[in-house]
Amino acid sequence: MPKISLDMPSELLSDLKGHVGDDKKFISVADAIRSACRKLLDQLDSIDARQGRIGGE
Repeated sequence: MPKISLDMPSELLSDLKGHVGDDKKFISVADAIRSACRKLLDQLDSIDARQGRIGGE
């Protein structure tokens, strides 16, 4: 799996870490970011479908 790095405001990272750990939704910050990206891509696909932009590369 490729690795990436990114800059993130500390406030955003702090909020994200509040959802990570035992008895929380995500097991790691990386898991939370992957899940958020998947959800965002699903939402963008839905918007593209409504706008007639699905298809082509």
